[in-house]
Amino acid sequence: MNGSQVTIDHVNKRFGDFVALNDVNFTIKPGEFFSLLGPSGCGKTTLLRIIAGFEFPDEGAVLFDDKNVVPLQPNKRQSNTVFQTYALFPHLSVYENIAFPLRLKKVDKKIIDKKVREYVHLVQLDQHINKKPSQLSGGQKQRVAIARALINEPKVLLLDEPLSALDAKLRANLLIDLDRLHDQIGITFIYVTHDQSEALAVSDRIAVMNSGNVLQVGTPFEIYESPATQFVAEFIGETNLFESTVVKCEEYKVPGKSDIEHMVTLNTPALGLQAQLKGETAATREEDKNILVTDFEHTDEGQKVAFTVRPEKIRITLEEPAFGGRKDINVFKGIVEEPIYTGFQSKFYVKLENGTIVKVFKQHTNYLDDGPEIQWKDTVYISWSAEDGYIVEDINK
Repeated sequence: MNGSQVTIDHVNKRFGDFVALNDVNFTIKPGEFFSLLGPSGCGKTTLLRIIAGFEFPDEGAVLFDDKNVVPLQPNKRQSNTVFQTYALFPHLSVYENIAFPLRLKKVDKKIIDKKVREYVHLVQLDQHINKKPSQLSGGQKQRVAIARALINEPKVLLLDEPLSALDAKLRANLLIDLDRLHDQIGITFIYVTHDQSEALAVSDRIAVMNSGNVLQVGTPFEIYESPATQFVAEFIGETNLFESTVVKCEEYKVPGKSDIEHMVTLNTPALGLQAQLKGETAATREEDKNILVTDFEHTDEGQKVAFTVRPEKIRITLEEPAFGGRKDINVFKGIVEEPIYTGFQSKFYVKLENGTIVKVFKQHTNYLDDGPEIQWKDTVYISWSAEDGYIVEDINK
């Protein structure tokens, strides 16, 4: 099976005065695992239903391989949908549930038997083939629903929050199964979820949506490391985000790279003054009211922007850090207000000298490398490179 290219061509949808989709426009590549990600009510399920044919756009088109499928009924679109609620027939066995679409088409019994057993094996339910849905776990029921959707050999598989009814461990396991299935069959998957960790784990690309708008389309790396807006930065993972004003912007050559970037100096009132380190005079760190961040685009002096730095990018130490004269490091002093141990990492909420709280995540790698344990009310230094901060948008837009 080969997947179709799916183009969402300037789609708009309203329900009365409510704008569900506002000029949504992007293309999903053939065979891609593509996720629609956003909070409840953002429009992702409405868009999926329009692609499936259960809803119709007010304006715009949906194209499968350059053919507009909006006029077509759902069963004519070469797509199938897997729902959150499984939608299995309780009186039919696993075998008969999966065979049902082919029986509707009056396919020969021998072909049905061969294909059903093929797809039962694909979803690893061989030992459960004669069971009824009531005898299956939630994850097994969802695999039956996926096999039933795949047996029609669609070019596009639509998945509407298929894991949300499962517990966390089962969700994680079935997510791996979905990724494996996608790799094996090679069709286009369009996956709706509000869970950012799911989307980041399996997607080739993600469309982040909010209030009917697509805010950013990109790879998981691009979405996480280079968020386009404040909403994307805060919705994907955790971050520290502050309003800032551009003081100056200069060309900057990245050490060890040929790239030319811009070193941007930001005035960020929420962070207060940077820590003065040993050996420095007041004149040494003449821009201690400002922070440094690199950017690929030029920003103008006086421009209002939003600045973000991820908690795991920030280093936390009890000792005053030493940077060998580097000027591209931002360093602040504070007190640990709340340490939270989560097993593989610790989260620290650090109150800076001006009262602002900054989140810092410290990964636990090797006990001997962790250094002294940081505890509640300890005085600490937090620091990050200009390369690890990011200007996400002009806040006046």
